[in-house]
Amino acid sequence: MKKLTYYIDLGNGHYEPFYEYHSSTVGLDELYARQLCTYFIMKGRQYELIANEMNGDEDILVIQDRGKNPHVLGERIYRGQGLHIEIRRFREQENFKLLAVIPCQSHFEIIRYLLKDIVSVPGLGQMEVTSTEIDEDRAVYVLYVKEIGEIE
Repeated sequence: MKKLTYYIDLGNGHYEPFYEYHSSTVGLDELYARQLCTYFIMKGRQYELIANEMNGDEDILVIQDRGKNPHVLGERIYRGQGLHIEIRRFREQENFKLLAVIPCQSHFEIIRYLLKDIVSVPGLGQMEVTSTEIDEDRAVYVLYVKEIGEIE
């Protein structure tokens, strides 16, 4: 894979290139980590992944615009501070409460978390992952979790 391109689904079979990353500027591990995220946040908007495709050396993520990204309590910007994962409670009525922040040494470490259905949350034990996101605005990966077996 040499590049990763996000396309926005405009409906009626129309797609528009939105953003792209090249393996010459970011590592392959980051390109793979991005493909594992359910949501992509950029410029205050939330996009949902609807398809993950391959076309030769290009990987393609098809996304739909879900509107303005809501800000939640305890949001922090991590730009220039290394790689981090936030683990947040998947309950809107709790304002997506921040449960843990995990500093990571590499995107391979982040990929380990993104691949899991159940993760160990420091101080809380195992919890079930409901969705994942890369928040470009805050430079952080986010895992949303609930109690194992909890009905959403």
